[in-house]
Amino acid sequence: MFTEFDDYLSGYFSDDYWYDEGYSIAQAMLLKFSPRDWEELSNGVLNKPIEWQRKLAYCLHNESSMDELNMLLKLLSTEDEELFEICIDALRSFTSTESKKRILKNPSILQRIYELIPNSGDATKKVFEAFLEKIQSR
Repeated sequence: MFTEFDDYLSGYFSDDYWYDEGYSIAQAMLLKFSPRDWEELSNGVLNKPIEWQRKLAYCLHNESSMDELNMLLKLLSTEDEELFEICIDALRSFTSTESKKRILKNPSILQRIYELIPNSGDATKKVFEAFLEKIQSR
């Protein structure tokens, strides 16, 4: 399944297609991943083109999947601000106590958000602030 997923994300999509339909097809593929597929993805994700990584992050919203949470945490090591924002937006859906604990074990995430907020646009600020509110609530 990983190879199919990789090929799919490597394809060209117009923005309209990706946001209307493409990402939901990719999400459905992720639901079929085996532990081996997740391992392959984890081992190679940081070597993929940044656009591929952005598409992946946009698909990761299954709050009950520790594999998806771990993937988002891995992608947060990026220097790409758009990818970082997509990951933070996705992490807002991971609201379980266990998910929050795993996120908070990485203080560099919060530090980077606080560094980015002053120079962010209104929409990005709202995403960051909503994330901080959710992650710090009990």
